[in-house]
Amino acid sequence: MLPVALASATKLIGLIMHSVKEYVALMEVHSEVAPEKVVETLNMFVGKIYQRPPLRSSVKRTLRVREIYDIEILEIEGRHVLFRIRCQSGTYIRKLCHDVGLLLGVEAHMRELRRTATAHLREDFNLVTLHEVSEALYLWRNYKDDTLLRKVILPAEFIVAHLPKIVIKDTAVDAIAHGAQLAVPGIVKLHEGISRGDTVAIMTLKGELVAIGKAEMSSEEMLSSDKGVAARIVRVFMEPGVYPRAWKKSKSTTAEKG
Repeated sequence: MLPVALASATKLIGLIMHSVKEYVALMEVHSEVAPEKVVETLNMFVGKIYQRPPLRSSVKRTLRVREIYDIEILEIEGRHVLFRIRCQSGTYIRKLCHDVGLLLGVEAHMRELRRTATAHLREDFNLVTLHEVSEALYLWRNYKDDTLLRKVILPAEFIVAHLPKIVIKDTAVDAIAHGAQLAVPGIVKLHEGISRGDTVAIMTLKGELVAIGKAEMSSEEMLSSDKGVAARIVRVFMEPGVYPRAWKKSKSTTAEKG
C-alpha cells in the first residue's frame, strides 16, 4: 500500500504519509522457541519504544521514540512468526524483529514485509497495480476511454477522509481560495468533537476540498459564536475563481461574508 498523489494533490500527501502504518510481517527466529514465549515477547513492544534505525536506512541513526499501537500474532509455524502490526510512521519493522530476537536470546530477522494500510487507506480499498495504471493510461490515450482511469485515480478528497470536516457557504469559498481565514459566519455545518489545534478539512456543500486548516475554536465554540476566526488556513487546495467572488478587498480579509 503506497499512496501516490498527482498534480495539486501532492499538497495533501503529507497528511497520510506521516500517519499510522499497518504491516504484515514474517519473522524468522534462529532457534526453536516456545510459541507462548514469542507471543509474550512481541507484546512487550506494544506502547512507546526506543529504536535506532538500522545501518542501511535513509535517515540519521539517532535513538528515537516510536509507538507501537497493536501487534496481532496471525500464525506461528516452527521458527516462522507471522504477525500484523499497527505503528507510528518511521518505525522500522526489521529492527523490531532484530530486537525481539535479542530478547528471546536466539536472534531473529525479518523475512518478508507487506504494508497493508497507510492511515485510513487500506490495501482492500481500490488497490491497483502498475500494470493496471499502464493499461488505464493506454486506453485513455488511444481510445479516449477513461473508465479504468477513473478507477485507478481517485479524487483528492479521499486523502482527507479521516479528518474532521467544516462545510462552508458557497459565498465563502473564493475568499478562502484567495488566502482568507475561515470565520464563523462562513460555516454551514461541521463535525462534532473538534478541539482547538486540530487539523480540519474545509469543504464545499458539494463535498469539494477547499483547504486544510488548524481549528482556532472547538466545535462547541464555533456553534455558539457568531463571529471570530474558526480556523487558520494552512494549505489552500481549490484554485481562485472556481466559485463566484462574493467579497470585497480589504487589508485583512476573512471568509465571513455570505
